[in-house]
Amino acid sequence: MNIEDTTENFEADVIEAAGGVIWRETERGRDMALIHRARYDDWTLPKGKLEAGERWQEGALREIKEETGCDVEIVSFAGAVGYTVNGVAKVVLFWNMKASGECAFESSEEVDKLIWLSPDEALDKMSYEIEKELLTHARSKFN
Repeated sequence: MNIEDTTENFEADVIEAAGGVIWRETERGRDMALIHRARYDDWTLPKGKLEAGERWQEGALREIKEETGCDVEIVSFAGAVGYTVNGVAKVVLFWNMKASGECAFESSEEVDKLIWLSPDEALDKMSYEIEKELLTHARSKFN
């Protein structure tokens, strides 16, 4: 996926996706989840396309469970990002989420790794500037 793709395709439908900035409290402070996708060899926030008729929040919760194995609670809206994929506009809405209980992560074809990092460590590891900007903004709003 080329998140910097600027070729426009105005006739295609907008791709709608949702995801989360997942937080958990640890002895060292607050950590957040990042996923690795082998297909793109990237480190990113968990997210995915909405299914037909699915509400944004429902899609975000489903995608988080599918990609991380985590049960989460939505705490607040974290922000939105937009970019193009193969010339088609894509909008992703993210929520700040609190992990509730353990995450039963299982590696899959889509997501092969889940890691927990401090926000500063995550910013260093993340592959996309647009998501780094979202995280910087989201962590200042998450209480």
